[in-house]
Amino acid sequence: MALNPQITNLVIILGMMQVSKKIPFDDPQVLLAVRILYIVTNIVISGIYLYLQNKINAKKDLTTLKYVEPAPMGSADEPKLITTTVHSYDLQQLRALWKSQLMGVGMMGVMHLYFKYTNPLLIQSIIPLKGAFEGNLVKIHLFGNPAIGDLKRPWKATGGLMGMGGQGEPKADKKSIEQAERAGSGGVKEE
Repeated sequence: MALNPQITNLVIILGMMQVSKKIPFDDPQVLLAVRILYIVTNIVISGIYLYLQNKINAKKDLTTLKYVEPAPMGSADEPKLITTTVHSYDLQQLRALWKSQLMGVGMMGVMHLYFKYTNPLLIQSIIPLKGAFEGNLVKIHLFGNPAIGDLKRPWKATGGLMGMGGQGEPKADKKSIEQAERAGSGGVKEE
């Protein structure tokens, strides 16, 4: 049984907080080494994402994918039927990964350059890299795992803080799709 990624992230964060207390960040050599580690991990993540993009575009899987996207929590909107291709879905997921990575780099930049925090550099050198290797796209396109079980598209949205996401999970069962088609909610193919 594998541990929940959120639990392992918490363990890593708590462990790295203890380790970072013992690292002399006021030494310019140590600070430079940690900055280089942070930059290298982000370059590795970018390389992984560029490789994924090439693999997705090379496969160009045009298999139709239909699913019902739940309405945002607290919204009166109806669930929306989405009809797309596996290729488009994977590229959409990859764009979300890029956006998340860039937001993390931006936040880290503000925390380190403006507020002069150094401890998070060490933690943010490990957690995003671990997250990149745990992603569904990486499991399918980099490691070659088949898209069955938990890797079957559409994927459950990863929740935010402590798994409390703003939406439910997308439904791809025949009954949900037929209900959404009858309700007339969406169904337009996304390109």
